[in-house]
Amino acid sequence: MEIYKLLARQMPGLKLKLLQARMTDTPEYYVRKTVFTSFFLSFALLFVVFTFLPKPAVFLALPVAFPLVFFYFIGYVDLRIAKVKKEINKEIVFAGRFLIIELESGVPLYQAFQNLAKNYETIGTYFRELVERVDLGTSMEDALNELIAITPSPELRKLLWQVLNSIKTGSEVSDALTSVLDQIVREQQIAMKEYGRKLNPLAMFYMMIAIIVPSLGTIMLIVLTSFLGLNLSLVAYMILAGLIGFIQFMFLAVIRSSRPAMDL
Repeated sequence: MEIYKLLARQMPGLKLKLLQARMTDTPEYYVRKTVFTSFFLSFALLFVVFTFLPKPAVFLALPVAFPLVFFYFIGYVDLRIAKVKKEINKEIVFAGRFLIIELESGVPLYQAFQNLAKNYETIGTYFRELVERVDLGTSMEDALNELIAITPSPELRKLLWQVLNSIKTGSEVSDALTSVLDQIVREQQIAMKEYGRKLNPLAMFYMMIAIIVPSLGTIMLIVLTSFLGLNLSLVAYMILAGLIGFIQFMFLAVIRSSRPAMDL
């Protein structure tokens, strides 16, 4: 419909983001899917609120809830891009070394790309597409340019740029790859050291907020209710346990998300 096309036109970078996220949806279909998901989820959330607060005026908040949920879910493509980028960065060093060894062993560049595509799950899909484009008649330079355009990882983009420049200038590809790979390794080592420095305060906050405070707070709550003669129901304790579990889950998610995506 025209409304979905209009919304998609308001997001000019969406098409490239979908390609980088390895999603086959067109921008119009992705927007349409997000609109329907946001509407039904907004209605479901308001219905849950209505069960606790049975007033029809609750559903008047739908025009406010729908845009908030829509803009939240429209950013799902960015989460997919971040996930793909992490998977690429886990393999980039090993894939780069594999490519260098292949080229130094006398394997042609095209055959080296084929071998790399067979041995690496995430990066291999990009080189498999590159080989397919070349097989269909696209030149190696054009295929590399297309691959660079849809690559979300700056590290893989650097590696591909070096290959492309070496092809254009006629220089040795393995030498150019070695220099850029050394740079990528140094950057990953620096990122890992920074992560180590961040981990200590994160662990301290986790111990304080997710373990010590909930434990002492629960004990004090039980003591106070016994002194005041209050009886908390099982549901209240279950809600409290769920809240503590949610806090711990959030801290673990923060720690995992801050860890650099690499396997050195």
